[in-house]
Order: sequence, then structure tokens, then C-alpha cells
Amino acid sequence: MTTVIAFIFMFGLLVFIHELGHLIFAKRAGMLAREFAIGFGPKIFSFTKNETVYTIRLLPVGGYVRVAGEDPEIVELKPGHHIGIEFNNEDKVNKIIVNNKSKHPNARVIEVERADLDHDLVIEGYEIDEEERLRFNVDPKAFFIMDEKETQIAPYDRQFASKSIGKRAMQLFAGPMMNFILAMFIFFILGLIQGVPTEQAQLAEIQPDSPAAEAGFQTGDEVVEVEGNSVSTWEEFTKIVRDNPEESLSMQVERGGEIVDVTVVPREIETQGGTIGQIGVVQATEKSFTNTIQYTFTQTYDITKLILTSLGKLVTGQFSIDMLSGPVGIYDATDTVVQTGFMNFLMWTAMLSINLGIVNLVPLPALDGGRLLFVGIEAVRGKPIDQQKEGIVHFIGFALLMLLMIVVTWNDIQRLFL
Repeated sequence: MTTVIAFIFMFGLLVFIHELGHLIFAKRAGMLAREFAIGFGPKIFSFTKNETVYTIRLLPVGGYVRVAGEDPEIVELKPGHHIGIEFNNEDKVNKIIVNNKSKHPNARVIEVERADLDHDLVIEGYEIDEEERLRFNVDPKAFFIMDEKETQIAPYDRQFASKSIGKRAMQLFAGPMMNFILAMFIFFILGLIQGVPTEQAQLAEIQPDSPAAEAGFQTGDEVVEVEGNSVSTWEEFTKIVRDNPEESLSMQVERGGEIVDVTVVPREIETQGGTIGQIGVVQATEKSFTNTIQYTFTQTYDITKLILTSLGKLVTGQFSIDMLSGPVGIYDATDTVVQTGFMNFLMWTAMLSINLGIVNLVPLPALDGGRLLFVGIEAVRGKPIDQQKEGIVHFIGFALLMLLMIVVTWNDIQRLFL
């Protein structure tokens, strides 16, 4: 149950922060954000506030902010349509009843001759059996009512496509940006609470029943030499251990001003990246506000570099698709991390937040990076790409991403039962 709660919290936080970035910059740019969704599929819960419907959906595979401009639910009013209209106190149309007009006895029924709800915000037409042509001004926040469901109209100046290239690019980039900000915030909090890891290979904790405990390591030991080679940093020390599973390693540690010889055999650990060695030690830390600030940026940089390297290997074929993880694999890994403590869980959350930010910036259709690519192409060529063609590309990209998600999830499930 602890793992379930932790996973739901982590998934919800990462998606919420990502989509919050999109929402904030959409509203700052004056776009109409129709929906803020966590998850896909059928709605589980929803409420409306400030023009936006906030929903939680069944499938935990992401989220989205739907901005006006791509609205399949908006009905195009064509000549000959019979509609009902209701007015606000300013005698502007604030409700356009498309069907079931009998349920709105106060509505004025007209036959449409011309309607412009993008720019002029007018409806022109005739009352039934009347010849006088009428013209009605429409409120910018009027609603369509179709099957008794209200949908706010979106004048062109509230649509995504109407905004400048800079505002559109910022709205798309804001989601990944927020994931990086979240990760940096977590690293900062971790640095304040538990301190910043020391640069030296100094040990803060020896795990019980570990190879390090059996070898006689003690808290406070600083590893200074491995197999006759000088060691000055934690990274050097851990790389040697990881690269030598089940191999006897002779080390020298500084303990209370004296040099002590220790021999340890790293335990072999299976990971998705292959087999590594592990001896069961925790790096020492020190508390410093200045070092915490530096730690925040260096950790973000190091993890970003690691993820980009892995993506590069995936593109070049050095990294197999079988090594990718979807929601099931992430849940399984989260279960392992949760058992090691809350601080490690926070670190794991920060790493996944950076991963989410980077993956969304990959220039593939349907991802933020793919949409940014189209905005960039528009900036270069001086005119936008046809929205229908762009929509088709994103639809195909989304379908392929869902197919990849299914394959990765299936691989995750198979690994659980191997």
C-alpha cells in the first residue's frame, strides 16, 4: 500500500507540475485553456473553474492541457441552421442552443444566414416565418449548448494559433521547464535536510550484512587507494566498484589518521543497464547553504547529461527498446526505492522529473518538442504550416507513441514474471 500511495503521489506530482506550466503560460498569453487533465481515457473526476475544466482520467499515462484552436466539439453554424439564442444583460448572445431547443422556452429561434464567431462575433439571420434580417452581437464568452452540454466559444484572439511565435513556443516549453524546476527544488530541499555529498570517497553508513560490513569498513572511513591506484573522489571509487562485480578488490582507507588495508568483494547486482558491483555503503555528506546551491545545479546537470547519453544510445542502437520502462516498470522500480527510505524516494522523483522534461523536448510528433519543431519551422519560413496537415502528423505520432507504450508495458509485465 505504501508503494501504491507513493507511486500515485509521484505520478500525480510530475504530471501536475508539467501541465501546470502549460496552463500558466497559456493563460498568461490570453489563450482559452479548455481542459487541464491528469491521465487519459474516461473521466473519474472533474470540476470547472475560470473557464477551464480540471479532470482526472482513468489511464495513468500522462496528461494534457487542451487549448482552444483545435476544437472538434465546436459546431460550425452554417446558413440554414435553426438555432436558439439567449441574451445577457447587455443584449449580447450568451447562449447558442444547437439542438433540443424545446428545453429552452426563453430562447429566440432564428434561421442562420451568416455567423462569424472567430472575428466579428456576430450572428445574422431571420426569425421563423419573418423576412426582416436581424443581426446579433455575440458575447466573447458565450456558450454553445449541444445535447445540454455547454462549450465556451473561442474567438480567434483566444486561440493558440493567434498568438505570437514567442508566446506559443513558451507555452509549449513551459511544461518541460517546470519539470526541471521541480527537480532543482527537490535537490535543494535534499541538500538542506541531509547535506551535500562530500567530494571525497568518505563513508557515512555501512549497510548491515553487506560486502562492506563483512570486509570491516567503518563509518567515517575515507577510501584513498584501490588496487594500488590512488582514489580522490567518490565517483572514482564507485566506478571501480560498479565495474568489478564478484572481483576481490584490495583497498586502503584512512581511519582516525591511520591507513588501514581492507579487501572487499562487490556483490553482483542485475539492473536494466546490465550487471554491476555493489558493496553497500552510503556517501558522507556535509551541510552548507552555498554548497547546497551548487549541488542543486550540478545534480540537475549530471542527471540531464546521463539521460541525454542514454537517449543518444537508443537512437544509435546501442540501447535496446527492451531496456525501456513504462508505468509498470517505473512502479516496480519505485517499490524498490521506497523500501530504501523517503529521501531516496525524493531523489528518484527528481530524476524522473528531469527524464519527463527531456523526453517531452524530443522533436517527435505529439510531444512538446515536436510541436516546438513546427513553431520553429513557421519562424523560419515566415508562415504557419496548414493546421490540418500538422494535426495529422501529431495524430500519427500520438498513435505510434501509444503503440510504443503498449510494447514497453508488455515488456515490463513479462520482466515481472521472469
